Amino acid sequence: MAYTSGTSVFNLDLAELIEEAFERCGSELRTGYNLRTARRSLNLLTIEWSNRGINLWTIEQGQIVMTTGQNMYSIPVDTIDLLDQVIRTGSDTNQTDISITRISEPTYMSIPNKNATGKPIQVWVNRQSGNTNVTTATLNGAILSTDTTINVTDASQLSTAGFIKVDSEVISYQNVSENQLLNCFRGQNGTTAASHTSGTVIYETLLSSINVWPSPNSPDDQYTFVYYRLRRMQDAGGGVNIQDIPFRFISCMVAGLAFYLAQKIPEAQARIPFLKAEYEEQWALASTEDRDKSADRYVPRNTIYA
Repeated sequence: MAYTSGTSVFNLDLAELIEEAFERCGSELRTGYNLRTARRSLNLLTIEWSNRGINLWTIEQGQIVMTTGQNMYSIPVDTIDLLDQVIRTGSDTNQTDISITRISEPTYMSIPNKNATGKPIQVWVNRQSGNTNVTTATLNGAILSTDTTINVTDASQLSTAGFIKVDSEVISYQNVSENQLLNCFRGQNGTTAASHTSGTVIYETLLSSINVWPSPNSPDDQYTFVYYRLRRMQDAGGGVNIQDIPFRFISCMVAGLAFYLAQKIPEAQARIPFLKAEYEEQWALASTEDRDKSADRYVPRNTIYA
């Protein structure tokens, strides 16, 4: 009597995935450079996928406990965008989620008093690169872990609001006055507030962030910003790991990598039209299946004029 395997765990590690892609190009994985160039193409492929739309397996929930008077908070550096967000008050069975409206940069810019306090009702998502830039600024005097005003030697290279990195601590500041950073909030982006000596170099950190309005008010009414985010797919990594995709996208990833590699392999140039068509077909199949299958309900609005 014949039996099935009883397992559903088939996957391809990185080396196997690259071998399959090379074979579709009519070539073989032979050298270390072949592996390196394929890994580079695979990373570029995942970036393309991120730009093509929402990938359900990369949606994650996160939350930020808000601080009185702080209107800018960093979000994880691998965040592509936020999909939904609410302001939560209370906890456990007494928690309440309140809608917060996402606004554009021009709308946020037009708010006259960005430091006004109250229940946050609007949020602007500032999508930055996550890069860290070297500046000529240094600390002009030592600072303690509790200081909220920081004197620097030259603030001209810093934004009027943003994030800096001093030693291993990330600090947010909401205003600049001459060479003073004002309204500083310490220990941001998962770092710990610490003391720093005069002359320490300051780095500008271009973190993606949310800017809420109004700034949270009394700590007696604790606010938590709860969101669902779309994160980047993890990098290709070494030769033994599997990729950060569900099984339904394996064929699409192999087809896409083969198409990318064919553009770099002279003897595979004639296969490019076929490999591109195969890649687009596999993408259509996978992306069509990878969707939210909840029901849509449409309610007509009737307008009556008396």
